[in-house]
Amino acid sequence: QVQLVESGGGLVQPGGSLRLSCVASGTIFTIIYDMDWYRQAPGKQREFVATITRGGSTNYAGAVRGRFTIARDNDKNTAYLQMNDLKPEDTGVYYCNAAVSRLPSGQSYQYWGQGTQVTVSS
Repeated sequence: QVQLVESGGGLVQPGGSLRLSCVASGTIFTIIYDMDWYRQAPGKQREFVATITRGGSTNYAGAVRGRFTIARDNDKNTAYLQMNDLKPEDTGVYYCNAAVSRLPSGQSYQYWGQGTQVTVSS
C-alpha cells in the first residue's frame, strides 16, 4: 500500500518562504507518474496548485505561477514544493497526490497524503 507523507508546513509571515516535501513509501513494484500539490483553505474546496510528471514537466495554477516551484527526486520517491513570496491567501492545508501504476498489471491508482498546514500571517 502506497502512503504519502507531507511535511514542511508551518506559520510564516507574508513575503516569507516554505518548502514542502512529500515522501512516498510502500512503492515496491510500482511506478509513480504525476505528482501533484493541492490545497484547501478553510471553508473552500480543495484546489490544484502544481503538478510534475515523472520526466519533470511542470504546470501551475495561475495564482502561484512565478512564486511556487515544484520539483521531484524519483530515486527518493519525493516531491517538493518551494513556496516563495507567500501571501495570506496561500493559507490552507496542502495535500500531495500521486498517480501510481502497479506492476506488472499496469493498473493505476491515485493516492493522497494527510496534508500539512501552511499559515501565512503577520
